[in-house]
Amino acid sequence: MKLSDDASAVVSKRSSMTLFSDNVNHYSHRVRIVLAEKGVTVDLIESETGSAPAELADVNPYNSMPTLVDRDLVLYESKVMMEYLDERFPHPPLLPVYPVARAESRLLMYRIERDWCSLVDAIQNSRSDNVVTKSSKELRESFMAIAPIFAEKAFFMSDEFTLVDCCIAPILWRLPVLGVDIRPSKQSKPLLAYMDNLFRRECFQESLTVQEREMRL
Repeated sequence: MKLSDDASAVVSKRSSMTLFSDNVNHYSHRVRIVLAEKGVTVDLIESETGSAPAELADVNPYNSMPTLVDRDLVLYESKVMMEYLDERFPHPPLLPVYPVARAESRLLMYRIERDWCSLVDAIQNSRSDNVVTKSSKELRESFMAIAPIFAEKAFFMSDEFTLVDCCIAPILWRLPVLGVDIRPSKQSKPLLAYMDNLFRRECFQESLTVQEREMRL
């Protein structure tokens, strides 16, 4: 996407890379995790109220967050941002090297969007109590159904931390505020261990906003 003259003027006032980020949105959170894992310093423009900063409309036609600006490049889809950052800053790699494994990771991210993110969005955005209750129940049941899978590898379907984990971690962190209660049990033990492993990672701790920390106080 080519920036307009007005948009270019906005970007030129800032550092080479800028992230417009919502402080509580899980899509923004996943991008912040990648940035922290890569050790990338960005000009972070945060929204504490969910309202987009006025200047965002100058660079993003959808006025949505997250939005990543890197010189003349503007990205406003979180998975595209994550893959771009992984290629732009290749160490540590967050996607497998081999094409088949990379495709499998992308498919997992697609399924997370369809199966889990859609439920999270319904819980957070629906005005219907029935929809919220139903979506919370489905989200819990979905995680519990696959809980044994988390015992097979150190991370989700992988021995290494990947972009797939970056997509899952913000959802798991938000379970309490989403009305999803994962209580300790034999079935949930692998899932809870995976969550603890993710949440203790330095990149995850660095990615948290004040509002996100309060979600688990």
